Formats: sequence, structure tokens, C-alpha cells
Amino acid sequence: MEIKVLFFGVLTEVTGCNVKYYANVSSVGDLRLRIQDDYPEIVHYNYMISLNQQLINGESALNNGDEVAFLPPFAGG
Repeated sequence: MEIKVLFFGVLTEVTGCNVKYYANVSSVGDLRLRIQDDYPEIVHYNYMISLNQQLINGESALNNGDEVAFLPPFAGG
């Protein structure tokens, strides 16, 4: 199982990339833990998570081919 993870804004600086793939993760919670292990400084940033281009709150199961995005706060004008 492979999950595509997108990082935006300041999170691309924290991670050093804007796309990364993770295998063998079953939930958003598991994915967050893996990302925190890879990039411990990410815990100092606020962000929202989208799953397949839909903002989510809380825990969600992941399926092969899902796309998860980590979105920092943004402002429009």
C-alpha cells in the first residue's frame, strides 16, 4: 500500500520536499506519527490535513493510492 503525501507552504521547508510517498500506513494517525519520526520539528507548526482533497478532522483510514496533504494556515485577499 502506498500513500502520496503533499506538503505546502512552510512545511516544504520543514520537510525539504513537497511530495513524499509512504508505504504500509493504515490511518492518518499512523501517517502523522511516521512524519513526526522523519521530521520531528513539524510538531512546532499548525496545519490542517486533507484526504483526497477533502479537509478532515480526526482519524481516517487510508487506502492504497490515497493522497494526503499537510496544509499550513493560509490567508487570502
